[in-house]
Amino acid sequence: MESMSGPHVIRGSVSLPEAELMWRFSRSSGPGGQHVNTSDSQVELRFDLARTESLPDVWKQRALDRLAGRLVDGVVTVRSSEHRSQWRNRETAAVRLAALLAEATAPPPKPRRATRIPRGINERRLREKKQRSDTKRGRQGRDWG
Repeated sequence: MESMSGPHVIRGSVSLPEAELMWRFSRSSGPGGQHVNTSDSQVELRFDLARTESLPDVWKQRALDRLAGRLVDGVVTVRSSEHRSQWRNRETAAVRLAALLAEATAPPPKPRRATRIPRGINERRLREKKQRSDTKRGRQGRDWG
């Protein structure tokens, strides 16, 4: 089987090992005319996240937690069928899987530090509310006719 365009890097020096990727091909319902009825251009890429040894344990646990809704027996699946060519669909699926894993293994964002609202901003807000209230009060109780 011919090699892909290169290792698909998740982040840093960690990349998807080709040996742990499981490919499945089937007929696509996408573009292709009569050609689509005879070629297996749809790609299904499966990666066993629960049993992989290529990810650091911290990343692996983080990805298992974040992708829990997408996993079936610890395996994450990505499909691609938007191109007529199987090769291009393979590339698309591999890039999609790498992006999904990169997002799932990213460190959690730093917690937000609570800050106080400056006194000047609060005073300005109350002053503007008072002016608006006075404007509306001035419209009441008059006989305009």
